[in-house]
Amino acid sequence: MKEKSVLEMRGIFKSFPGVRALQNVDFTLCEGEIHALMGENGAGKSTLIKVLTGVYEKDEGHIFLKGMDKEAVIRSPQDAQKLGISTVYQEITLCPNLTVAENMYIGRGNGFMQNWRKMNADADKILQSLDIPARATQQLSSCSIAIQQMVAIARAVDMDCKVLILDEPTSSLDEQEVEKLFGLMRDLKAKGVGIIFVTHFLDQVYEVCDKITVLRDGKLVGEYEIENLPRVQLVAKMLGKELDDMADIRSDSDTFVEKDNSAPVFEAQGLQSNAGIKPFDFYIKKGEVNGFTGLLGSGRSECVRAIFGADRVIGGTVKKNGKQVKISKPIDAMKNGIAYLPEDRKIDGIIGDLSVRDNIVLALQVLQGFFKPFSKAKMYEFADEYIKLLEIKTASADTPIKSLSGGNQQKVILARWLLMHPEYLILDEPTRGIDIGTKIEIQKLVLKLASEGMSVTFISSETDEMLRTCSRLVVMRDRKVVGELSGDDLTQNKIMSTIAGGEEHE
Repeated sequence: MKEKSVLEMRGIFKSFPGVRALQNVDFTLCEGEIHALMGENGAGKSTLIKVLTGVYEKDEGHIFLKGMDKEAVIRSPQDAQKLGISTVYQEITLCPNLTVAENMYIGRGNGFMQNWRKMNADADKILQSLDIPARATQQLSSCSIAIQQMVAIARAVDMDCKVLILDEPTSSLDEQEVEKLFGLMRDLKAKGVGIIFVTHFLDQVYEVCDKITVLRDGKLVGEYEIENLPRVQLVAKMLGKELDDMADIRSDSDTFVEKDNSAPVFEAQGLQSNAGIKPFDFYIKKGEVNGFTGLLGSGRSECVRAIFGADRVIGGTVKKNGKQVKISKPIDAMKNGIAYLPEDRKIDGIIGDLSVRDNIVLALQVLQGFFKPFSKAKMYEFADEYIKLLEIKTASADTPIKSLSGGNQQKVILARWLLMHPEYLILDEPTRGIDIGTKIEIQKLVLKLASEGMSVTFISSETDEMLRTCSRLVVMRDRKVVGELSGDDLTQNKIMSTIAGGEEHE
């Protein structure tokens, strides 16, 4: 091993039925280094991490860790943990029915001999040192997703790790919590911990990382010092091609010619749900792409869930083409031509054990009724059409959706709703946690659908993405609408100033 290396992976191969996930991949992590692992969904990042953490067993290759005089044998997550390898995954893998302290120490105590008082005291000490607003004795389910994520990181940090793997740890954190995490990462770096950082936020990579390793299609593209790899080159290496200026994404389909006198396709007045949002008004016109924007927890998702009937509506009216309609549950919305891609594809979107085909036809089958099932031939016809249309990477239509990468799972859920040919499509964080190439594909698809007359509401936590796709933005703060922007006002500065001190609508 090199003198400063804490981890070396050499010639790693891993295959699954029909898919070669890793081909001769090398990866080196040094002491006191924050190293970004980058690539599109399906590039092999997650597979490499799962090989390192013992979730998967490699087919070929070697793993070396500092302080060991022979090759490391990692056949289980417990093996990895004993070797000082700790992981925090994108999807929180804690137990919501246990306390914060129990989650931090589960699997590390002596069973019935556990000293509960000491465990709680130690947990509180760690939580306080990391400035995490949680108590050791409170049930984890009572914490927000962001706090649960921080608890998962606290657990990993407390295990005296030599290698800390952070797999999309910031996806549920707001800006202050991200800064807190980055401060923690820098402290660990100063203590000699090697950190592997997986994220789709380029700004975060360039803010906190020292090196970048890029994978593409299961192969190593290269390892780079952060200062030697400009962002445009990073994107090009991830995609394997030069990337057009993302700011020009609208050029191919200019969908934003809106007639001032055209009537809304859908409109809501005084809409309110049991999710705590203040009553709000909303409208969208034919062929328009609009969006809700605001900080984490501002109420963006709750607004569209109310429109779709996913949360219980407790006030307000909804009209379609000027006529009042009742939407109290999702099936009502679907019958009125509304489709909704939810924020959390794992919980509200995919049905993991079902095939790609079954996931695609699900919404249309619900509309038709389960007593009128589609023929198998028709289901394959639907699935094959949208697998081709959206370029979904899957071995076949029969592949379980849980086997697909995150970006391809998202495309399957999008296919499910497009198969309904909706008049109005709501997309809540459709590009979260997926690679840049797929993000651009989805953005272009949104604009194409709008040019064909579909109305689309697009929500993203990335302001740049909203500005590229939307012609009008409803600005949220503290679960109420504080402004609406269009035309020359559609700028990042205007959005931020409106969020900070926009006119409040009680």
